Amino acid sequence: MTTPGTRPAHADLASYIDHTLLKPDARPEEVETLCSEAVEFGFKAVCVNPIFVPLVTACLKGSAVDPCAVICFPFGADPTPIKVAEAAWVVEHGAREVDMVIPIGLLRSGEHSAVRDDIAAVKEACGDALLKVIIETALLTDAQKETACRLSKEAGADFVKTSTGFAGGGATVEDVALMRRVVGPEMGVKASGGVRTTEDARRMIAAGATRIGASSGIAIVGAA
Repeated sequence: MTTPGTRPAHADLASYIDHTLLKPDARPEEVETLCSEAVEFGFKAVCVNPIFVPLVTACLKGSAVDPCAVICFPFGADPTPIKVAEAAWVVEHGAREVDMVIPIGLLRSGEHSAVRDDIAAVKEACGDALLKVIIETALLTDAQKETACRLSKEAGADFVKTSTGFAGGGATVEDVALMRRVVGPEMGVKASGGVRTTEDARRMIAAGATRIGASSGIAIVGAA
């Protein structure tokens, strides 16, 4: 993978992509297809809802593609012990990456310690699995985005992520650049929501993204 802020070669784009299926009516056979596509195209991870983690783990066994699960998705409004239990469950069943949603309302109310503690507890439950923190940029001011990124870094998260894709907005170049500026070079930044084309992906990577969450991964790399 290239460093943040550089344009990847065509062949490198696939290594940025979390091949994603999070719609509520997803079927097991669709998840199996998702996994086959991820292996074929060399995507970084397959991202699904928790119920499908055992299936994804089985389908990806022996491959270089990581199983990834979202937890307390898409609102992040669950009590911390529920998030911790869900994170522990998906990791136990094979997830090597976990994408959590922050308690957005608490952040907007200025309850920063509660948000930091929530992230830190989930990070501990993840063990060796990567933790990506979804801050839901469409619902936040720039100042709140900066605070969310800072709290995620203080709590030990591995990535910050723009969006769930379920809140009326997705990733923007401006938000990715803001997030990269706040977290520095040490953390990952995942652009998710509305990234559908090769040029979309390249713009996000040039702004500082080190991961792309997309249901259009094949179109992104196919066009490249």
